[in-house]
Amino acid sequence: MTTFLGSKGLIDLDQKSLAIAAAAIAFNPIFWNTAARQEYHNKVLTKLAGGNSRYACYGLAVAIFSLGIFRDFLYERALRDQPSHPLLLTPLATYISYGLIAAGNILVLSSMWALGVTGTYLGDYFGILMDEMVTGFPFNITSAPMYYGSTMSFLGTAILFGKPAGILLTVEVLVVYLLALRFEDPFTAGIYAKREKARAKKGKGGKKEL
Repeated sequence: MTTFLGSKGLIDLDQKSLAIAAAAIAFNPIFWNTAARQEYHNKVLTKLAGGNSRYACYGLAVAIFSLGIFRDFLYERALRDQPSHPLLLTPLATYISYGLIAAGNILVLSSMWALGVTGTYLGDYFGILMDEMVTGFPFNITSAPMYYGSTMSFLGTAILFGKPAGILLTVEVLVVYLLALRFEDPFTAGIYAKREKARAKKGKGGKKEL
């Protein structure tokens, strides 16, 4: 057991379940970034899919989605093992939790709808690029609606369960996502910049002099 200093004193926390959930939270973005970069540089997943990059992307999508479900299961199980706090068990806290969960899910689901399967699950790394950048909802609110929406859902769930430990894990979720964005955003921008450069070169080479 370890302790967390809350507004009403020390709260004992179960370390084992927290450690397992924390490990899953950290592992997922490491996994998908490592797998995607290996695909981009070495076409590992495409080779395993018999040379079909789209099938390879779908396979990675299934893996990422499954790991996400498992992570969420470990998170909820960890919360059930932790003590509750009275300040998180009030009607106001419950309303806030439902609002966070609803808003978070709207951001996540609407971004998936806007991007599609390959856009959501790193199709860029497989050479499956979108025609143009998505700028409508929810990307007109934040550039990373899936990450921030997921963080809001984690926080809402923690408050709904009344668990201070869930808030600690939510902080980890946010930190992990922010770190992932620092790696993903420049890399993805570089992929599209490379495409535009190739298009410009092709267009220039295709012009005929009069």
